[in-house]
Amino acid sequence: QVQLVESGGGLVRPGDSVTLSCEASGRDFSFSVIGWFRQAPGKEREFVSVTSWSGEMTRYADSVKDRFLISRDNAKNIVYLQMNNLKLEDTAVYYCAAGTTYRLSGDYGEEDFGSWGQGTRVTVSP
Repeated sequence: QVQLVESGGGLVRPGDSVTLSCEASGRDFSFSVIGWFRQAPGKEREFVSVTSWSGEMTRYADSVKDRFLISRDNAKNIVYLQMNNLKLEDTAVYYCAAGTTYRLSGDYGEEDFGSWGQGTRVTVSP
């Protein structure tokens, strides 16, 4: 079992950058696929990005591709989500989650991840 804690959210302006962190505890972290999801007000939680256990393979939702960058440091048990050129529609609570399967294709859903953090809020406002 992996325990996850997100941090790094806050209030930012359009065009700003912010990096979220997902700190994990538990011996299985290095072998876990880690994903980021977000839930905007009044909307369902949606997939944002995922990294394989090594960090060598990553995937992104079309809405964040070329703006967000996921990375991980297994020595520190941390996964990062660097978010650049933030837009109003990026406002959401961001969650990291741990799973076991990395897929090269096909959609990721919440059912692919068994452990979740409590979330960190990112508000993009002029």
